[in-house]
Amino acid sequence: MEKLRIVFMGTPDFAVGILDTIYKNNYTIVGVITAPDKPAGRGQKVSMSAVKEYALEKNLRLLQPTNLKSEEFLTELKSLEANLQVVVAFRMLPEVVWKMPKLGTFNLHASLLPEYRGAAPINWAIINGETKTGVTSFFIDDKIDTGAMILSKETEIGTNETAGELHDRLMHLGSETVLETLQLIEAGKATTTLQENHPDVKTAYKLNKENCKIDWTQSGMTIFNLIRGLSPYPAAWTYIKDGENEWNVKIYLASFEEKAHSETIGKITTTKKEIFIATKDGVLKIESLQFPGKKRMLAHELLNGVKFSENAIAL
Repeated sequence: MEKLRIVFMGTPDFAVGILDTIYKNNYTIVGVITAPDKPAGRGQKVSMSAVKEYALEKNLRLLQPTNLKSEEFLTELKSLEANLQVVVAFRMLPEVVWKMPKLGTFNLHASLLPEYRGAAPINWAIINGETKTGVTSFFIDDKIDTGAMILSKETEIGTNETAGELHDRLMHLGSETVLETLQLIEAGKATTTLQENHPDVKTAYKLNKENCKIDWTQSGMTIFNLIRGLSPYPAAWTYIKDGENEWNVKIYLASFEEKAHSETIGKITTTKKEIFIATKDGVLKIESLQFPGKKRMLAHELLNGVKFSENAIAL
């Protein structure tokens, strides 16, 4: 049984939950690698990654390379004398990095591989209306999320569950899976299964402004899934036009009722406390949204200050 010396690589909150589990289970973490600090938000204030904050708090050795192939970084990485690297929500590694430790480099991915390889697996599972997902640990190879699988764990997706809620559950499931994977590797009992490629494997594309925009010609359930699959971040969005006014509006929470009606697709109707938008096969009730320059609000809060005319429409 070989004592593990671990280098951990990751950036966002999701990775912190898993790093914390490794730390609390008394594994030796010889180094933490995360993204360089970068300007964020309106003021472009330089911010550090969630993983960096955690590493500083726990006084762990920290590296923030801009170039993963630079001689300086590779020399420093080698000097840590890790025999295993654990990667969670980081970037693609060059071969010289993932091949460095004797016991290999494994990644935890938030999907049931080979489904949803790519940048945003949690979001796309919900956007596509999946009823189950999970996490997979696998040894890294030279492509993205294609390596030999060690462990996978499955969970159901709730009918109204948002990406934020699923993210938190998968972080806990991922922590358990990483812990079990470490135990198997330490005991020399890790076995792997090759991923099967089939033509209809779904991809977790990077999210951008285009694929986060609501297309009101789609079914109400498709729109509902997009909204919850992008909530709370980066959020589904739409243009709302009312006379001379046009706003770019983020929608965070909604519910959908399928029913026949004769309204124009996208037509907005309101009561004193509720906002409804017509779809081709029913009505979306908007529960939480954000207008430009305002904070996120519940529908009834927004209606205290914004009044829609009969011509208001979502585009």
